[in-house]
Formats: sequence, C-alpha cells, structure tokens
Amino acid sequence: MLIQPDDLSVRQMYAYLVGMITPRPIAWVSTVGPTGVTNLAPFSFFNGVSAKPAALCFSAVNNRDGRPKDTIRNIEATGQFVVNVVPAAMVEIMNQTSFEYPSDQSEIDATGIEVLPSQLVRPPRVKASPIQIECQLIQVVKIGEGPAAGNLVVGQIVLAHIDDSVLNAAGDIDPALVDTVGRMGASDYCWTRQRFALPRPVGSA
Repeated sequence: MLIQPDDLSVRQMYAYLVGMITPRPIAWVSTVGPTGVTNLAPFSFFNGVSAKPAALCFSAVNNRDGRPKDTIRNIEATGQFVVNVVPAAMVEIMNQTSFEYPSDQSEIDATGIEVLPSQLVRPPRVKASPIQIECQLIQVVKIGEGPAAGNLVVGQIVLAHIDDSVLNAAGDIDPALVDTVGRMGASDYCWTRQRFALPRPVGSA
C-alpha cells in the first residue's frame, strides 16, 4: 500500500498518521485563559525534546472550523501550561476532558477533577496525576493553516512534581508504578505493563 497525503482528505490522513505512529504518550495539558477559565485537554502528539534546557513539546491540531483549540489560545496568551501524566486509573476521566466544551466552560469544573495549585505557573495541576510538569512557553510553531493544521508547543520545564509513590528504592521513576497508558490509532489505547530491557551496545565499531 502506498499513500500520497495530497490525495487524501484531512480525516483520512489523520487516521493513517495516528495509526502509523504508535504507541504515543499522552500529555494532559492544563492551562488558564485570559479571563481566568481553566482548561484541561489530552494530546497524544507529545514528547521530550531536550535535557538542557529541560524541555518538552506537544502538538494540538486545529478544530474542524480551522480555529486553534482553547489550549493553544491560552498558552499563546499566558505563556504557561502544565503537563499531567495519565496513569491507567485515570484514563476514563482523561477521555471525558477530550470533549469539546464551550470556551467559557472549564473541563475541570465540568468533570469534577480535583486539582492543586502550581508553584511557578498559574495553571493548576491534576491532583491524582503522579507526575505534573510545570512549563513556560518557549515557542509555538504553526504548521499549516485551517482544519487539522498543527500547533507545535515547545515548553521549558520549570518545575516537575513526582509523587514518591512512583519511585523505586534508588529514587528513580518506576514505570510499573506510574502505570501510564499509550494512544494507538482510532479509539484504541494500550497498556505499558508488558516491558523488556534492552541495553544499548557499548564500545566502538
């Protein structure tokens, strides 16, 4: 099978894209708008990009009408956001926040999710998330225009909250204790409960 993106509809290309790139981690991003309305939404185009400075990125595609999502508009207005890690126990409530609520309605209020204040940024943190990452905006890169065009957000990590319950005896994050989920294609998710170790090769060729 060969696919040429220009020959496909936006919906078709999106379906192939999320099916080809799997599994994807989920950034559950909290923001605050200029009027003080809080927003919480999940994004599976998410990864780390740098250790010095410590930075991560996620991308949010535009709505079907071509407008950027509330998350992007809030970040552009305030320069701040929090990425909350999604454990398996929270996947249902996370999915509820993917519903497109009106801009003046908070997903946090609508779903009853308990939050905590952040220390260095204004957006709140999801209390039950075992890892919450406070970020300051570095850059938003616009990729295309109109429906499904991307908005790549690069943020500097200014503070990370890691619950002691997900640390092993050495003080490292234990993936079994975090128990994150991954995003697949269509409406599918996956567990991260089956893992294997594969040390990198050492020496020179």
